[in-house]
Amino acid sequence: MDAEKIITELQYKAVRSSGAGGQNVNKVSSKVMLQFDINASQALEDEEKTRAIKNLLPRLTSEQILILNCDEDRSQLKNKEIVTKRFLEIITKSLLVPKKRKPTRVPRAVIEKRIKEKRSQSEIKQSRKRPEL
Repeated sequence: MDAEKIITELQYKAVRSSGAGGQNVNKVSSKVMLQFDINASQALEDEEKTRAIKNLLPRLTSEQILILNCDEDRSQLKNKEIVTKRFLEIITKSLLVPKKRKPTRVPRAVIEKRIKEKRSQSEIKQSRKRPEL
């Protein structure tokens, strides 16, 4: 994955933020919407595309487009930086290949400890019995 190449494929759109904020909200388009089409991406290989689609499926539209919004700041430029950083984190997490699990054995000391505890518990219970005459 090449971050610079992916960033060139992003589409940004500035829209008016919702919520409180007075006249600034009505005048300035500070909310930034980021769109990334995974299928049309040239920066991702086919294997990476399938992995990203699989991992990001709940966040994608029906056309496999990832849409992120940011209206945290009053500045459009800062919102653009925030949403780009968030996008890069999401895409790198989705492309990670999980490590294969290596099966491990139970250590001999653990087995011996369990058997010793069972024996001691058995002896405690045997000592509670009435002695045979």
